[in-house]
Amino acid sequence: MPAVIEVRNLHKKYGADVAVEDVSFTVRQGEIFGILGPNGAGKTTTVECVEGLRTPDRGEIDVLGLDPRRDRAELTQRLGVQLQDGRLPDKLTVGEALRLYRSFYRRPADSPALMDALGLAGRHRTRYADLSGGQKQRLSIALALIGSPEVAVLDELTTGLDPQARRDTWGLIQDVRDRGVTIVLVTHFMEEAERLCDRVAVIDRGRVVAVDSPTALTEQVHGGRRIQFRPSVPFEDGLLTCLPDVTGLTRRGDLVVVTGTGDALNAVTSVLARNSIVAEHLRVDQPSLEDAFVALTGNPPPGTGPAVAEPGTEPR
Repeated sequence: MPAVIEVRNLHKKYGADVAVEDVSFTVRQGEIFGILGPNGAGKTTTVECVEGLRTPDRGEIDVLGLDPRRDRAELTQRLGVQLQDGRLPDKLTVGEALRLYRSFYRRPADSPALMDALGLAGRHRTRYADLSGGQKQRLSIALALIGSPEVAVLDELTTGLDPQARRDTWGLIQDVRDRGVTIVLVTHFMEEAERLCDRVAVIDRGRVVAVDSPTALTEQVHGGRRIQFRPSVPFEDGLLTCLPDVTGLTRRGDLVVVTGTGDALNAVTSVLARNSIVAEHLRVDQPSLEDAFVALTGNPPPGTGPAVAEPGTEPR
């Protein structure tokens, strides 16, 4: 698919602190593209440069063929944005917010239809302060889509939501993509990126350390999948370690642990069967995106430590 966003060698610092250093990535039309990393990694600064809200110190950005700074007025008509800190006045109603935002655009979406699609039907007169956390996030998505954008940037959309509201919001994001909108999803939730994103840019300390699909990133984890079982009869390690897809074998008492890649599971079970060995209590563990993040960055996964603010911003 053609590229709708191209970022090349982006650099941004605040005083002596470098927030983004030589970041490059491409977002393709129709995909959900994740920008994944811990708080303070440079994610929000990166997308704010893409949106035209911040001016990079150097680098090139192309969004739908437009320069975010030079062509900001036109880009605003084609790019929907949900800011990380997008709180509305408490007394503003849902209907008032949609009418206000609708007035900003040349070709706004149909408000009642959008409210119905996002589960806000019947909330037209509800004040912002009276909405639940999940409803506020639905309204955030509605405001990002009210201009009928080609691309929507959603920044930490599900932070602070309970597990059910988070999963409901994930469903909405997938529905938005199905409506033909390309989505850039900024997140520090591993499960969110793994479930939703077609591709992910892993950002750490202001640098992109990898760009690929979640599946491809997890396949880079050393050792790959792990197969555990208790053999019905003893066997020599060489029976399995000679297989091309097997990368290692260890024993913990009578438990055999085999690590491998590709088609290791079928290879191992086939050899065992040919030798009349039953793999009892068989268990297969796949590496996760969290495992890939740790392997790529050498850091704990996002969300396991205290929040760190990006330089020049308030703590997030």
